Amino acid sequence: MVYFLDDVGKKIFILMGHPNPDPTLTAKLADSYEAGALATDHEVRRMNLGEMQFDPILHRGYKVIQELEPDLKTFQENVQWCDHFVILYPNWWGTMPALLKGLIDRAWLPGFAFRFNKEISILWQRLLKGRSARLIIVTNTHPWISWFLFGEFTNELARATLAFSGFSPVRIKAFSPSEHASEAKRTRWFNTAYQMGRRGE
Repeated sequence: MVYFLDDVGKKIFILMGHPNPDPTLTAKLADSYEAGALATDHEVRRMNLGEMQFDPILHRGYKVIQELEPDLKTFQENVQWCDHFVILYPNWWGTMPALLKGLIDRAWLPGFAFRFNKEISILWQRLLKGRSARLIIVTNTHPWISWFLFGEFTNELARATLAFSGFSPVRIKAFSPSEHASEAKRTRWFNTAYQMGRRGE
């Protein structure tokens, strides 16, 4: 899904990271963010994880790079194209859904997102510098309770993936508790996502 607006504003890539292709709270928040971005002068591209076709398993690790399926190539193109990358996903067992992790495993490759220094192994190039990111997470446990009981649940994407590759800043917004949220509360959440989209953040 690609929209072309005036050549002003930000180029925003939205990844709706819920594996269920049916409407979910995560998808509705993505819709709200997208609507806000399109209501201003941003250019928007969006991919829905549940509609993408790819093998999420690294069958031989990184010893053999598997050929990328068309959807993975499009994903990489959109990441390189954007100024601002927005990922929305549900928090399951303190982390992202397995299919989203599989997307990162397959597509977040050396030469695309980063490059290690061959002489000094602890140094690397952040190949996606100059871009910002936003994580929007749906969780049924309050983030502070989750952090107290289990530790930080956004490090994998926020720091070890996005920041590692040069994204800065990486902002995080968690909506919780999600399972029994009233319609009034969800409406406020949708408006919050809409306003973030308008601001391109």
